[in-house]
Amino acid sequence: QVQLVESGGGLVQAGGSLRLSCVGSERTFSGRMYDMGWFRQAPGKEREFVAATTWNGRRHYYAAFVNGRFTISRDNSKNTVYLQMNSLKPEDTALYYCAAGSLPALSTRGEYWGQGTQVTVSS
Repeated sequence: QVQLVESGGGLVQAGGSLRLSCVGSERTFSGRMYDMGWFRQAPGKEREFVAATTWNGRRHYYAAFVNGRFTISRDNSKNTVYLQMNSLKPEDTALYYCAAGSLPALSTRGEYWGQGTQVTVSS
């Protein structure tokens, strides 16, 4: 069973930064090596892709709205994937989910999901 637990969300002012973390069960990061991604869902909106990284962390993919503000990374020795978010905007307010799966399908859906961590950006 693949289990994912996100943390690092919170309330931040516009222009601020947050670093989200997603810790996976050992199976997520060993054996079958999953590609990992971040998605978000704002109130009243559909869940959308934010970023993804390949199983070895060598390739990264981002949604257009990221525009260089976010960086995804992973540390397989710690079973953890990160999302560093800088220059946050009020429109980045959403519940952020970690997902495990296989690219390119992971850009639209994950095989396994965490419970999410709330990010709120005040203006």
